[in-house]
Amino acid sequence: MTTDHDIRDTISSLIAHEHTLRARLAAGRIDAAAEKDELSRTEQQLDQCWDLLRQRDAAREFGRDPDSAGVRPPSVVERYVG
Repeated sequence: MTTDHDIRDTISSLIAHEHTLRARLAAGRIDAAAEKDELSRTEQQLDQCWDLLRQRDAAREFGRDPDSAGVRPPSVVERYVG
């Protein structure tokens, strides 16, 4: 079972990874193409985590089990316009 705390921990780790990627690029330890690819994957995972938290919050709001929420594929999450 995934908890909100677990999801928030994952979000924190992904944000730290983003910062590390940018620092590695600035230090010349990674090229721009590699940074872009990895950053894209990381951002997709972040979007999925935030979406999962929103699903869990909505489930609670309407009296449903938050554990019924699931991770949606990037193809779904990336289409959202906020």
